Order: sequence, then structure tokens, then C-alpha cells
Amino acid sequence: MRHNLSEVTEIIRNRRSVTPENFSNRKVHREQIELLLNNAIWAPSHGMTQPWRFKVFTDGGLERLAAFLPMLYKSQTTPESFKQAKFEKIGARPLLSSVVIAVCMERDPTRKIEEIEEVEAVACAIQNMHLTCTAYGLGAFWSTPKLIYSQEMNDFLGLKPEDKCLGLFYVGYTEMEWPKSHRKPVEYVTEWIGE
Repeated sequence: MRHNLSEVTEIIRNRRSVTPENFSNRKVHREQIELLLNNAIWAPSHGMTQPWRFKVFTDGGLERLAAFLPMLYKSQTTPESFKQAKFEKIGARPLLSSVVIAVCMERDPTRKIEEIEEVEAVACAIQNMHLTCTAYGLGAFWSTPKLIYSQEMNDFLGLKPEDKCLGLFYVGYTEMEWPKSHRKPVEYVTEWIGE
């Protein structure tokens, strides 16, 4: 065996979403974020298009993001469906985080690969980031509010119209007890086909 399978399995099974409300004030080091990103780019990518792009918000960048997101929510929400608590939460989350990474997909200009496959590659990159956070003991939260799929978000991030933001990845240390979880047994979701 090339790697310690029990350690790999433990990291996969202990991966959890930890929201920014549960982060401490302790700062994540730049070297840790760089390893997160370097592990992300080793995700599978059909045709080696490597569509992932990362916009890393720290320090003053977090303040810019915290100011932008609630205004975007307000502009995209009708007065009847507007929720003040959601408005405040969207603005507070970047400031509760050590780092926020906007994980984006840059569409392959040749269009040789279907867009869904580019999205899947970026999702795999995000999983690599999440697993790396788990190994570090960092809290991480992949947030995908519908407002990120807007032209305004693309403009804010400097993305082309055909590109997409596929999530905001919040990272920070947590002092809470590591969350527990469960999954349905594999027998409930698997069909073996032998012939």
C-alpha cells in the first residue's frame, strides 16, 4: 500500500462544514492557504482544462467582500422576500473568517469540454480544499447562495460573462468541538450489476 489508508479514510470521514459563526479570532497562515490551493489544483480535470480560479480575500479584502455581499443580496431580493437577518448574516460572515476564497470556474475557450464537466472539476478542487482544512484542523464552509451566480458577482470578481463563481469558501480556526455526522449505509445507495 502506497499510503496510510486508515489516515486517508479518517480525514474523508471527518470532513465537516463549520460555519464562520463558529470560527475563533486566530488567523490562518498564508502558507496554509497556499497548501490548500496547491492541493485544490490536483483535482481531476477532463481534458486538463484546469478550470479552477481562486480569488483569495484577506484583511481589507474581507471588508470589501463584507460590504458588497449584503448590497448584492438587497439588490436581488424583492421587498416581500427580504430578510434583515439574512442581510446581516451575509455581511458578517467574511469578517468572522480568517480567509474567504471565491472559487470560480473559467470556461475553456475551445469548449472542447462540456460546462458541467468544468463545474465538476471545480467541485473536486473544493473537496480537496475541504480535506486539507480537515487535516489542518481548520473549520471550512462552502457557501453557495444564489446571488453568487449573478453578473454583478462576476463583475465584482473580474470574471468574464461565461465564467462562474461556484462558491465562497470560508476558512478559520474553530474552538468548538469537532462536529459529528453520519451517512446512510452504502447498501441504501448502491446497486451492484454483475451481468
